[in-house]
Amino acid sequence: MSRSDPAGDLPFVDEHRTLVAVPPAAVWRSLGAQFTHHRATGADLLAHLLGTVPRRAGGPPLTEGAAVPGFAVAEAVPGRRLRLAGRHRFSRYVLRFDLADHTGGTLVSARTYAEFPGPHGALYRLLVIGSGGHRLAVRRMLRDIRDRAERDSA
Repeated sequence: MSRSDPAGDLPFVDEHRTLVAVPPAAVWRSLGAQFTHHRATGADLLAHLLGTVPRRAGGPPLTEGAAVPGFAVAEAVPGRRLRLAGRHRFSRYVLRFDLADHTGGTLVSARTYAEFPGPHGALYRLLVIGSGGHRLAVRRMLRDIRDRAERDSA
């Protein structure tokens, strides 16, 4: 496994996986729904406070250049790979989803790559990565993608 972002220079942070009991096309639709069902919540306030780029949602879902607060689609290979990139005051980051055919369905992996420059970045990394908050958020995201894909395919 690469220890840096395959399309850039960001260091590897972590990887999480889940098996989804449907074909990759169904998972891809669920992945699209995950990033288009944006609601005005506390996440908007957090995005504003962090100064995320991109700041607002826009563009057709799962197409290069489309965005949700904090993430732009940097690469989209339907049914195979989605690479989201973003930045804010304390970090530059990539969240990459890979979908692979697997016995019983689709193996979905979510890999995070990020840098946290300077002392404020180091503190932010400690709060987000060191606390386990990032791990919980990515696992919940994968669980939501899995549950939606399986429910919509039933």
